[in-house]
Amino acid sequence: MYTEKVMDHFQHPRNVGEIENASGVGTVGNAKCGDIMRIYLDIDENEIIRDVKFKTFGCGAAVATSSMATELVKGKNIREAMQVTNKAVMEALDGLPPVKVHCSLLAEEAIHAALWDYAEKHGITIEGLEKPKSDIHEDEEEEEEEY
Repeated sequence: MYTEKVMDHFQHPRNVGEIENASGVGTVGNAKCGDIMRIYLDIDENEIIRDVKFKTFGCGAAVATSSMATELVKGKNIREAMQVTNKAVMEALDGLPPVKVHCSLLAEEAIHAALWDYAEKHGITIEGLEKPKSDIHEDEEEEEEEY
């Protein structure tokens, strides 16, 4: 069901923890599945992400996507980090089961939320960055559950 890379990032997650006095912190969740992801960014004066950490409460796929997302943005500038999409996270993990694709979207949104926090603190605008939602299903209509 899960690829070797997903299992590796779940069992041996990279960049777990918090960054004290982080340049940007982003927290997003998914009320439907209960996953919560927080990403911490340490960004230097050249807008390079020096360090990145995460804390995730959720399933194995949520942990794996958080771990991979931190690996994909570490060492990048903030504009390059904006290009890390949920599709890029999934591809880097060699895929996710269809029912777990939302975890990669959570990872993308957490990165964007941390970048938004950084931009707000520094009074800058990052092209293409929109104000993050705290829940990735905020704007969706309530769907009927089928049992």
